[in-house]
Parts: sequence; C-alpha cells; structure tokens
Amino acid sequence: MQNIRTYNFSGKRALIRVDFNVPLDKETMQITDDTRIKAATRTIKHILNSGGSVVLMSHLGRPKDALDDRFSLKHIVAAYI
Repeated sequence: MQNIRTYNFSGKRALIRVDFNVPLDKETMQITDDTRIKAATRTIKHILNSGGSVVLMSHLGRPKDALDDRFSLKHIVAAYI
C-alpha cells in the first residue's frame, strides 16, 4: 500500500485539508499559537520537494450570519508570506 513517503507526487496536485483554525489576538489579529501550522509544514514541503503542487483547504472560526473580518484566513496568510 502506498503512503505519503512512497507516493510519487511529481507533476501531481495534492488537495490537503489543514487545521489552520489557530488562535488570534483579538486586538492585533496576530497568531498567538502557530503549532497547527508548523505541524502541517512537513507534509506540504514533502509534496513540493517531490515535484508536486498543493491546494490547501482550511477555515477559521465559525461565523454566524454575515461575513466577519475576524474569521478571514488573510490574517494567517499575511504572517507567512
């Protein structure tokens, strides 16, 4: 059976569901604990280094009725680009 270490990702796209629902400071919207992001990094880098590409899926919080800037992943992206 194949696993992530033996699968040939060269030229392939991997869809990865990541848990980037990380805690943010309410005032500054800065990440207060990036453990979940660091945990996913090894898998993402493995696929990229193997010649593949990745599409990441995640969410942040649970908005009720309308769009709410506090639940945007843009705060997380900004910290890692």
